Amino acid sequence: MPKEIEFQFKSPNESPGYLLGQLTMLWQRKQKRVLDPLNITHTQFVLLAALGWLGKKSDVVTQVDIATQSNSDRMMVSKVLRTLEDKNFISRHEHPTDTRAKVIKLTDAGADILQQALSAVENADIEFFSVLGDKLPSFNKNMVYLTEENKED
Repeated sequence: MPKEIEFQFKSPNESPGYLLGQLTMLWQRKQKRVLDPLNITHTQFVLLAALGWLGKKSDVVTQVDIATQSNSDRMMVSKVLRTLEDKNFISRHEHPTDTRAKVIKLTDAGADILQQALSAVENADIEFFSVLGDKLPSFNKNMVYLTEENKED
């Protein structure tokens, strides 16, 4: 007879990790539905959005900057940026001072697709999270806190 499995939580609904996983899967499905017609993945959207955000503050945005802003793995960012370059959504240029780095810029096509994706994703988010009503600000605050407290340096 197999050994009895012991769970710390009495039910899945008491496990924050389980609940976060379930919520994330539902949210990702909704994001996929709105991004599929634009022919971009959620990861591509996140990196384009990070580039768009950083590009508002600086003309010199690097791959490392995008990885840091999006809290993403640098190697994954490199691969996805290559795909975005193949789609003509970004371009790479020589860095003015660092010969090892490239400056990443949105192309006109990239800016167009990012604007469409932002609209679609933001509307999907509003719909998805609207059920929280006046609890949304504290939910967001808690997510920011958890993100900041668990960031790896």
